This record gives sequence, C-alpha cells and structure tokens, in this order.
Amino acid sequence: MSAPLAERLRPRRFEEVVGQRHLVAPGRPLWMVCQERRLFSLLFWGPPGVGKTTLARLLAQCVGAELRALSAVSAGVKEVREAAAAAEEAQREGRQVVIFVDEIHRFHRGQQDALLPFVEEGRVILLGATTENPSFAINAALLSRLTVFSLVPLTVEELRVLLTTAQRRFPEEAVALTGAAEEVLLSAADGDGRRLLNDLEWVWHTARAEGRMEIDEQFVATALGRRMRRFDRGGDAFYDQISALHKAVRGSDPDAALYWFCRMLDGGADPRYLARRLVRIASEDVGLADPRALPLTVAAAEAFERLGSPEGELALVEAVVYLACAPKSNALYRAFERAQAFVHQDGSRPVPLHLRNAPTALLRAIGAGAGYRYPHDEPGGYAAGVHYFPDDLPAMRWYQPTDRGLELQIGEKLRRLRELDATARAKGKESGEGGEERGKDGE
Repeated sequence: MSAPLAERLRPRRFEEVVGQRHLVAPGRPLWMVCQERRLFSLLFWGPPGVGKTTLARLLAQCVGAELRALSAVSAGVKEVREAAAAAEEAQREGRQVVIFVDEIHRFHRGQQDALLPFVEEGRVILLGATTENPSFAINAALLSRLTVFSLVPLTVEELRVLLTTAQRRFPEEAVALTGAAEEVLLSAADGDGRRLLNDLEWVWHTARAEGRMEIDEQFVATALGRRMRRFDRGGDAFYDQISALHKAVRGSDPDAALYWFCRMLDGGADPRYLARRLVRIASEDVGLADPRALPLTVAAAEAFERLGSPEGELALVEAVVYLACAPKSNALYRAFERAQAFVHQDGSRPVPLHLRNAPTALLRAIGAGAGYRYPHDEPGGYAAGVHYFPDDLPAMRWYQPTDRGLELQIGEKLRRLRELDATARAKGKESGEGGEERGKDGE
C-alpha cells in the first residue's frame, strides 16, 4: 500500500517548501540556519497542515543531524529522560541528534520539566511543534529556552501550487478537475495543505471508482460532505473568533458581527455559549445607553433554549445585530470596576445610623433609622442633601454617564439632583445643621 499523497509530496529540500516565506525565503531565519549549519532549540507554532513537521525534518537534514521523534501522547517522564540522555550520548560520540516533539503542548508539566535541564544546558537540541498558544501551553521555564517561530495558514495561491504539483507528479492517479471543482477543494482546505492533499486523494479515488473522467464541483461537494472551518473549542481559534465577534459588536459593525457569529456557528461553537457572551456584551458595552439591550438579549437566549437549533439561532442573530446597532457605553462596567477596586482595598465602614434597619425597640433606642428621610414624601420624590455613604466616606462618583443614548438623559438628571444636594447642604451650613459638601470624583 502506497503512502498517503500528503506524505509522498512532503518537501525533501527547502526549495520545495510551499508557504512560510517569512521563514524560509533567502535571508530569512530558517534559511540562515541551513546556510550556517548551526541549529538551536526551536518551537514551531501554527495551525495544522502548514509545515511544522516538515520544517523540523528539513532543519535536521540541513545540519546533518539525526531526528528522533518523541510521542507527546505515549512518552512518559522516563522515556523523555532516556531519549534526552541518548541524544546527549550520541553528541559526545560526534553524532548530532535532534529531538522532535510534535504537539508538544500535550506534554504535561512533568514531561516538559524532564526536558528542561538538557535544553537549558545546551546538551540537547529540541524542536517542538504545537497548534496551541505556547504562552499558555508550554511551561515558562522551558519556553524561555526556545526560539518561537509562528507559522501561518497557506494562502489560496499556495494551496493551488500544491494541487498543481500533485496533478503533475502523479498523473496516473489524477482525475481531471474543472475550475469550479478546484475552487471548492481550495476553499474546503481552509489554509491546511495536508487537508487539501487528503481531500484531493479522496476525490480522485472516488472518481476512479465510479469511472469518471472529470470531476466537477458538485461531485467534490458530495464526496467531501459538509466541512467545518478551522475551529478549536477552547483553543486559540475559539478565543480569537469570540474576541473578534465582541469587538465587532462593540465597534457597531453589524455585518462584521454577523460574519464572526456565523463563523463560530459554522465551526461548531455552542450557541448557548454565544448567547451568554452576548448577554455580557449587553451589559458591558451597551449598558444604560440602551437598557432595552439586556432584556432583548436575555429573551433571545431564552428563545434559543425553547426552540433549539437551527430555529432559535435567528433570535440570537437578532440580538447580535441589535447590540451592534445600539448606542454604546461602558460607563456601567467602569463604575463597577472602580467600586469593586475601592471596596477591595477599603476597610469595613459601619452603616450610618440613619440608614440602618430598626425593627425592634432596642435598635430604635440606639438611634437606628433616626433622621431618615423618606424620598417619596419629599418634593419631586428626592431627599436633597441626604448622604448615603458611610459617615466618614465622601460621596464617590464612580458612575459617569456618557452623552450617548439614554445615558444622556441620565447624566442630565444626576446633574440636577446634585445641584439640589449642593443647595440643601449650603442651607444646612447657614442654619448650623452641618450638611458639609461630600461630593468627590471617584475616577
């Protein structure tokens, strides 16, 4: 049985590498490594199918080293130490050995720590590959000893080069493709060269089994089935895309917000998670500029729970577009942050007597509730001049309404009430009743 097409087309020389020109083009870092024939411990970070393993093999070949692979799934701490010790011994015998660990993020802390002393002292050259963000997936101590190179998805034109090369190198297997069929394959690959070649090999095989002389786009679509875009629940792609959705809504771009929302649905994101994020956006980025945003978004989440997918997704789309088009304010979010920070570092100040509950005679005897002014009995429903903070704490002004949406009216109302407070306190001073000015900006 022949090797998979992707393996048979794996580059044997740097000149054959497709993509990653920022690393392999003349004068670029990996090209320089080959020219100087001096290799350091490196980590390749990027999505699947972009050449991480290929580059590791080629680098070892360039410097004349033997590449020994460790399985991040099956190798324990004992195997890691044995492999590192064997590589060290080979180096003492004049043979250069490079240890390669694919999907190194699957190594737990103990396995990574086992490699650390060998890499730290330069006794072993380590080449690692990962699809996960190294900042989170690799121990800081080991990561600091590795030079990290970021690989990017292949462009459509780079994928087209792979497809053309496969057709030219293996004409006995190839089945003619219409232009539209090629475009379907390139789109389905989603920047992943290995996926493209695997898909190509499959449609060739299926077409030959049916005796077809040419493959059109409908045949490709049927053969491949529904393909999801590159997505990773809990990984970088997931968090990057939810960040893009949040920022598009915050930036008041409903079309971009719809794009990222649909990308996440297409990639398999749980609509319930998206609904929870939208509820957060309603409070964090719209807030009181449009108080209707929160109940509408909660209603959309409840509608999805009631209807399920796909019917309930339209309710979430309504929330996405509404939030993107709504006036924006983070005043509520910032006020909460400021208040939390203040309370966290402040002491436990007692509740003023006039604000305390007084359900018993004893509490009333010590003055609880004494002097409390009931706002509904006051002109305009507001007890001007009353201080609601602890007695020794000036009034803080954490909430600063914007001049957008309903907050424009809220801000005007608060200014009028503070003017009433200032007038009441001034009268209190004139009559000798105290009422000192307590206002303070809480920024």
